[in-house]
Amino acid sequence: MPTQTKTWELNVPTAAIVCAAITAFTGLLGIRLGFGGWRFATALVVAAALFVFELFLAAPQLLASMRSWLGRASATAAIVPLLAVLLYGFSVSEAWKVVLVAAAYTVIPSLLLAASAGKAPGRFEDYLAACIVWLPVELRWMYRLFPYPPPLTHTLTILLALSTGVAAFVLARRLDGIGYAIEWRRGFGFNFAVHFVVFAAIAVPLGIWIGFLRWGPSFARFQLSPLEGLGILLFTAWPEEFLFRGVLQNVLSRTFRSERAGLAVASAIFGFSHILHKPFPNWKYVFLATIAGFFYGRAYIKTKSLVPGALVHGLVDISWHVLFR
Repeated sequence: MPTQTKTWELNVPTAAIVCAAITAFTGLLGIRLGFGGWRFATALVVAAALFVFELFLAAPQLLASMRSWLGRASATAAIVPLLAVLLYGFSVSEAWKVVLVAAAYTVIPSLLLAASAGKAPGRFEDYLAACIVWLPVELRWMYRLFPYPPPLTHTLTILLALSTGVAAFVLARRLDGIGYAIEWRRGFGFNFAVHFVVFAAIAVPLGIWIGFLRWGPSFARFQLSPLEGLGILLFTAWPEEFLFRGVLQNVLSRTFRSERAGLAVASAIFGFSHILHKPFPNWKYVFLATIAGFFYGRAYIKTKSLVPGALVHGLVDISWHVLFR
């Protein structure tokens, strides 16, 4: 069982500094790439607003205050991603049908789950809401919402999906056991190291054997790895851990009344979520991602937190990018 002794937790000042630094860096990078004007400024404001929403709610004290303030009106939390979609739609996008569907996307999960607050997890609404949040992104439909600027298309899509999921499951549903708080407890470092090392010892030989991995370290990619690693952690690892472990594995474990069954099924679903990667169907990726999902999920079970699993996930992805082709 994980120890409950905390040595650090995210607070509002730290979250504000992180958000300001990343927003400023993104703005300067966009200007350097030749983007500017009110359309770029609006897209940057929308991204910053969504990032602030989801990061600030990972501060345990602020999350508790927000839940208390919302009370029974918890479904209104979806107003943040909804306003972000509408602001972008009015100012940047011209695809009004897409904007209207995306607006519905931001509120339907919270409306579905608001009535389930306090009830046992594993209800039909839990799975339906998870599918609504996940599938439009997985099938790349949601990418059509954010055509400008192209470098922010993926980031804006992920920010919207995660904000919608957080509003629905963390605030409206108040699903317990997600582990969304960004905090550090004793034993997290050991848990992170063990799961990464054991997974690497299994996955690297297997990946090379089946032809999925090929050794090819790159000094150029290594130089960019700190920046790319932060991007992977924030916009790939953390959102995926929230969906597949904090929500899906969590709810499946309650449905099956077994953490092992929840881990197995969630890992398989996580693996199959990679089948669309080229060359389709990418069964090699499915196979290795399923194994990865097992280790990420096991880290989640051992710590009841998304943090160690997200760190393992992020380090796996950046190591793959830097050391292999």
